[in-house]
Amino acid sequence: MTSKVTYLGDLRTKSIHVQSGSEIISDAPVDNNGKGEAFSPTDTVANALASCMMTIMGIKARDMEVNINDSTAEVTKIMNAEPRRIGAIEIVFEMKSNADEKSRTILERAAMTCPVFLSLNQDIEKKISFNWK
Repeated sequence: MTSKVTYLGDLRTKSIHVQSGSEIISDAPVDNNGKGEAFSPTDTVANALASCMMTIMGIKARDMEVNINDSTAEVTKIMNAEPRRIGAIEIVFEMKSNADEKSRTILERAAMTCPVFLSLNQDIEKKISFNWK
């Protein structure tokens, strides 16, 4: 078992990661009858994409002895109305690294192979950009 999800009432859930015990609270968004006081389930999907891509880049960067510490990703999730689903995920990576052009290309390509990227429905538009500093 990977996780256990408990419905807390009032459109809120608590998820516990079985191996680590870490917790995630999710809340329905305001535009879908919720309070929007925590990540919504679709927010976590969009966030998981950025986190996964950053993790894959981190693995590759470590192998190449390139430091990408303190890099960030700004995530925007765009919902479609009918049917209600994620229509697009926009991610802008702000990469803090002294990586050369070849290393940057390798890291960007590695990011596009992350399991979440490859698992998302192909109908979800993925707008990904990298800004290197």
